[in-house]
Amino acid sequence: MIEQIALRDLGVIADATLPMGPGFTAITGETGAGKTMVVTGLGLLMGARSDAGTVRSGADQAAVEGVWIVPESGAVADRVADAGGEVEPIGAGRAELYLARTVTAEGRSRASVGGRTAPAGVLADLAEHLVVVHGQSDQLRLRSGAAQRDALDRFGAESIGPALARYRADFDAARALRTELDELTTHRDERAREADDLRAALAELEQVDPQPGEDVELAQRAERLANAEELRLAATAAHEALSGEDDAPDVVTLLAEARRALERLASSDPALAAHAATLEELGYRASDLATDLSGYLADLDETGPHELAAVEERRAAIAAIVRAHGTLADALALRTEGGLRLAELDDDGDRVERLAAEVAAAEATLDESAAALTAARTAAAERLSDAVTTELHALALPDARVVVAVAPGTPGVAGRDEVSILLAPHPGAEPRPVAKSASGGELSRVMLAIEVVIAGTGGVPTFVFDEIDAGIGGAAAIEVGRRLASLAQASQVIVVTHLAQVAAFAGNHLSVVKASDGSVTASSVRALAGAEREAEMARLLSGLPDSPAALEHARELLSLGGAEA
Repeated sequence: MIEQIALRDLGVIADATLPMGPGFTAITGETGAGKTMVVTGLGLLMGARSDAGTVRSGADQAAVEGVWIVPESGAVADRVADAGGEVEPIGAGRAELYLARTVTAEGRSRASVGGRTAPAGVLADLAEHLVVVHGQSDQLRLRSGAAQRDALDRFGAESIGPALARYRADFDAARALRTELDELTTHRDERAREADDLRAALAELEQVDPQPGEDVELAQRAERLANAEELRLAATAAHEALSGEDDAPDVVTLLAEARRALERLASSDPALAAHAATLEELGYRASDLATDLSGYLADLDETGPHELAAVEERRAAIAAIVRAHGTLADALALRTEGGLRLAELDDDGDRVERLAAEVAAAEATLDESAAALTAARTAAAERLSDAVTTELHALALPDARVVVAVAPGTPGVAGRDEVSILLAPHPGAEPRPVAKSASGGELSRVMLAIEVVIAGTGGVPTFVFDEIDAGIGGAAAIEVGRRLASLAQASQVIVVTHLAQVAAFAGNHLSVVKASDGSVTASSVRALAGAEREAEMARLLSGLPDSPAALEHARELLSLGGAEA
């Protein structure tokens, strides 16, 4: 809901603030006073193209600011957050949203959403959830096939909603299967090559049979074998030093002699006993080490002359595996997981057949869902046609007939139907697209009739009508007022009008008055009540705000509007 709009230097308006609020707001005023600039300002806040011609003569820029009451969470709050702005919570799950737009005299435009600068496109995104403007030359909703289908779906939500939900689920399921089948068939050759490569890689891995860490182990063995003679000489020298077989003193013998020397006098000094024990332990360890070196030399002696060649050959085989797969760990992982992938690829032929059958079944199911959705829309279209036609008969279009046509269209996520709102303005006329067959005033009334019929079905919360009453008067104008008041029971309705019969049904009446110099200033927009409102109604009726007859007629209309509101 729009709470307030402020306009500065826009057209003839120098500075004006319009309080809106819920229900039905009528905006009236003298010709040229700037009533329609309110709609222009709203258009700027809704992302319309900026025009330097809207800037008031002599001003540097025009500015429009608006305060909306919106749900604290939901699509609007999410879009504002995406743009970097914020909504201001005010309690009861509601929040205030601040929007602004400036247009310079050079035509440059700047927008603000929730306190942050944003592209005008963000305003256009928000407009889809906030406001529908119906002007004499801007009936975009009726010109959009998607919007006409949406209007029908909202009207017939009880029957169309479940059918549409089922269709969308079946559409998504069929699309997923088709995508998978297309992937298989489109990349069949590529997948066959992958299978051949994988099969060859697995065969090589099976033949080589690498083991975890084998590359490191082989490198160590190769190093040992390459230096076998040096290792033998070093181990032999160390063994002989520890436990020699000739008469030269060795470590084991010397340690034994040292231990015995200390043991002979250990009884005289207990400290020597500890040292003797240490020497005994060293003797055991030297003896064990000598034994280990004997075993090491025996292993070296068992190394054949061709073992190094065999190790290098094995290393070459492992190196080839590593080059092919990056690391030995990757190769081992492929050996573990590759079989499953190969089984999947080898199953492509059978999978194509299975998927083709599943796609055929899914598309048959989708055909049934589409037919059910079309049937639901067709039935709802007949009811909507009758209801809108009935409304139009009371809106000074007594011979008009509306036809909501459902025809085959381009298949998509919303169904296979093309919905068109057609108008036959008089008997015998062929129904034609309403945007082509209706005048501006007729177009607005058709839109009003549609909105009244589908009001309360979850549409946009605010409707703005710019001189919807063009070309009508008398009893027909009263019916327009009644319909607007009816629509205002479920939505906020703002109407720029020159008819007292329409304004009489408004709960909030604003008047735009030019100053003596032709400008519209801050004090020139007033909320009317009591005698002021009666005088404005009289002016609308006769051009004479103080005419007794006009005032009496104004009171009668206000009484009628107030009683029915």
